[in-house]
Amino acid sequence: MTLCTGSLGARHDNDLPGMVKRFGPKIHFAHLRNVRKEGKTSPSSFYEDEHLSGDTDMVAVISALLDEEARRREEGRADAAIPMRPDHGQDILDDCARGAQPGYPAIGRLKGLAELRGIEKALTARRAG
Repeated sequence: MTLCTGSLGARHDNDLPGMVKRFGPKIHFAHLRNVRKEGKTSPSSFYEDEHLSGDTDMVAVISALLDEEARRREEGRADAAIPMRPDHGQDILDDCARGAQPGYPAIGRLKGLAELRGIEKALTARRAG
């Protein structure tokens, strides 16, 4: 399955780190995207937010994904690595003038990628001790 934190994070009652733990063995790709919900109940309206600023605890999600990768390595699985990519992004700088497909700005997605890689690096370094 593909884990999309934006789609699943749009509901208040979805625990994304818990979903990674529950469905981990079946997750083969992760779209990391953050949204901000406008209401306190489901369904509610939501909008794209920065990867680290929305309602989803992206650090907890990435930590759960890294836990699943470690579990797979211990099992000797050939598919231990879970590819992840920033999904969507904010229109910033030159993105505003490019007329690119909405939600897929080049610079905004690179910013998101840098932030997500920073989380992964920090968590990995902490675990290595």
